[in-house]
Amino acid sequence: MKPGLPVRVAALVALAAIGAGVAWSAGMLVPARATQTADGPTVPPPKIGPASGTLLVAGGGSMQKIWPIFIELAGGAAAPIVVIPTANETVEGEDRVVQLLRECGATDVVQLHTRDRTEANRAEFVAPLRRARAVWIEGGRQWRLVDAYLNTLTHRELDAVLARGGVIGGTSAGASIQASYLVRGARENNRIMMARGYEDGFGFLRGTAIDQHVDTRRRQDDLRPVLSRHSDLLGIALDEATALIVRGDVAEIVGAGRAQFLTKADAPPSVLKSGARFDLAERKPAGGL
Repeated sequence: MKPGLPVRVAALVALAAIGAGVAWSAGMLVPARATQTADGPTVPPPKIGPASGTLLVAGGGSMQKIWPIFIELAGGAAAPIVVIPTANETVEGEDRVVQLLRECGATDVVQLHTRDRTEANRAEFVAPLRRARAVWIEGGRQWRLVDAYLNTLTHRELDAVLARGGVIGGTSAGASIQASYLVRGARENNRIMMARGYEDGFGFLRGTAIDQHVDTRRRQDDLRPVLSRHSDLLGIALDEATALIVRGDVAEIVGAGRAQFLTKADAPPSVLKSGARFDLAERKPAGGL
């Protein structure tokens, strides 16, 4: 365990590992066996979240308290981590997040970036993802991630990271892209919530739309028009310096701010703070650990 990591977060990391189909042992993630009956698994597959692996979905802003959680979820300091900075306007040399993760103790961090879909479909390009225990998707503009990676080999390898029990995290644009419905994907500006041709996210969280920077940019109600047009979606609105740790259909809030969950365009949201949990499938707050 990384020194100074809160006991509650360490417990969550262990449970996330177990729920993702891996076991927690001395700070390492190792394969675990699913509990089964004669008829198969006792727990049905999740409806919203990943069937295996863990998501870390952050609302932008300060990541100081989030980085240690991400590294622990990945399996500790030696876990192979890939950083994708493609949402940024310019990528010149190593992204600052690579260095930040190293300063937090991560020892095996590499960067993966292209704006060329042909490159994103090459086996040589995705090789780092095939050994990764965790991937971090940086913030910026969502459309750049769509143009470069949606429905490419890179996208499929991100799915594979989760399938083998790994972790995918992201902040700001890197949070919104994890949903099935992408908000603020327009090339013109980031105020357009629904943009034709840029409404599909990577789909790690099915049936959702995720917004970020909610507190600092006064976005509390921006998801309501999206839910009015797409009433089947669950809206998730995250403050800065706040994140969800998602395993299966349960999301736990960590960080300094609030997470809002909107089930209907005209209904009040469930507003939760750090330590609270939300059942994404049942669309209601869940019991504590």
